[in-house]
Amino acid sequence: MTFAHVALADHAIALGYTPKYPAGFTHFDYVNPDAPKGGELLMANPDRRTSFDTFNPFILKGTAPVGVGELMFESLATGSLDEPATVYGLLADDMSVAADGLSATFHINPKARFNNGDAVTAKDVKYSFDMLISKQAAPQYAAMLADVKAVTVLDRLMIRFTFKRKNPELPQIVATLPVFSDKWVGNKPFDKLGLTPPISSGPYRIEHFDAGRSITFKRNANYWGRDLPTRRGMFNFDRMTWRFYKDEVVKLEAFKAGEFDFNVESIARQWMRQYNGPKFRSGELIKHEFMHHNTAGFQGFILNTRRPQFADWRVRKALGLALDFDWLNKQLFYDLYVRMDSLYSNSELAATGLPTPGELKLLEPLRKQLNPAVFGPVPMPPATQPPDSLRANLLQARDLLAQAGWTYRDGALRNAKGEPFSIEYLDDSGSMMKVLAPWSRNLQKLGITVRPRTADFALYQKRLDGFDFDVTTLHYGDTQTPGNELYDLFGSKAAKTEGSSNVIGVADPAVDRLIDAIVASETRAERVTAVRALDRVLRNGYYVIPHWYSRTHRIAYRNTLRFPATLPQYYPAAGWIVSTWWRQP
Repeated sequence: MTFAHVALADHAIALGYTPKYPAGFTHFDYVNPDAPKGGELLMANPDRRTSFDTFNPFILKGTAPVGVGELMFESLATGSLDEPATVYGLLADDMSVAADGLSATFHINPKARFNNGDAVTAKDVKYSFDMLISKQAAPQYAAMLADVKAVTVLDRLMIRFTFKRKNPELPQIVATLPVFSDKWVGNKPFDKLGLTPPISSGPYRIEHFDAGRSITFKRNANYWGRDLPTRRGMFNFDRMTWRFYKDEVVKLEAFKAGEFDFNVESIARQWMRQYNGPKFRSGELIKHEFMHHNTAGFQGFILNTRRPQFADWRVRKALGLALDFDWLNKQLFYDLYVRMDSLYSNSELAATGLPTPGELKLLEPLRKQLNPAVFGPVPMPPATQPPDSLRANLLQARDLLAQAGWTYRDGALRNAKGEPFSIEYLDDSGSMMKVLAPWSRNLQKLGITVRPRTADFALYQKRLDGFDFDVTTLHYGDTQTPGNELYDLFGSKAAKTEGSSNVIGVADPAVDRLIDAIVASETRAERVTAVRALDRVLRNGYYVIPHWYSRTHRIAYRNTLRFPATLPQYYPAAGWIVSTWWRQP
């Protein structure tokens, strides 16, 4: 079957190009197909989740432990780390998309089994879909799947998804939804499963756990998919254990003492100054920087535009002019970082220079709704290297604030009502305070007061879900092919939906139209052009004060670990280790 410009095969679906791996391929190039199985991988919590109260990672109210989603749940198809947007069969052994693009059909591998021994069937796929779009699940799923018209069980192993409109990404989206057994949920509400172990088809199951301290997964000796091309050479450890540390300093010292096997370091100062000691000198611990080609994702100070002081783009731009990245990079970061200049830094998706003819074709119909600056050179973050300077940036910020109605009087920057400009910065760890302090000092020169507040992770997440914050720091995960998730990140409907990812509060019809264009694009070139147009519009909105990124993964690891000779093109550091490394026998 063919579908417009989207390349299809019965073993794979690629978005706008020919899949790298042909039918009959035996394994991905970035794995060692003969990697030995065995041993245990010891890890530390990679984020600020220091405890958990549910094994259901698909709900809003509850904290699931790291590892559950990655090791236990599978989907009809899975992505390749060598390509921007191709999925290959996992639970499904055959896939097809209708010529008109309005449906996708999947045949489930008759060998597929849940960890209780039950066969995976089409009814399980439909049941999982129904749970994910229910009000008991996190709202992102319903938003992402809004264009699915119907899910039909054709027979025991065949299922069809029918779509409301032609959306080239939808076949991949439905193909990568998690599948689980209805016996896991039983008669309980989906969001009240608590610590009921999942009945799922992945390579691991939960062996034991101690909430707040550790969780251990054991490889399923009867794992049904171990010889699949999309699984060969992967998930090689017999056990994987995550230990939870509440303090980052304690965690690093625990690693150096040998309590776990690897650490991915995101703080430049730590990497340069703390990764030393006897075990590094002896070679027991190794530090290495691995190159990648990932889109940088996006990290920055997130401004909640629902707050009146951030409603004007001139104010948001002024706040960004007060952040002196060049000073931070030299004084705090050992010049290891590159300034983010786009939502898609380090990739072909980033807008550059003036709009291209393809971008203008999308932007011109929206001209009346857009800032005229969108049609000029794309804005770049401010610099303070000569001939630029912090003083010049602050003078420009002062003028922008005055244009927006904020003037300095009586010891503070005030609006027409006399209200002072103040910001509460919300954090859950304190890790950004060294960056916040110099930014706050610069803002104080403009008459703006910053009040830092640190909350525990649960309260922090609750406030984000309810959009109850002024400014915080967030990192949006990297993607090589933006699509439906943009509705949740920047869509007007999501801006009004608590628990959505649109914490910024972007509610712009022009942005909605550009997201529609991205989702409707059929070729890779069309999608890149549409993403660049969106990037240009959002950057001219100054919704986020961009931070920085590294072109390498900084990883320290125990010398008994081994990794494949070929690196993937696009990969998360921890996920790559968990899925493809092994321990020397």
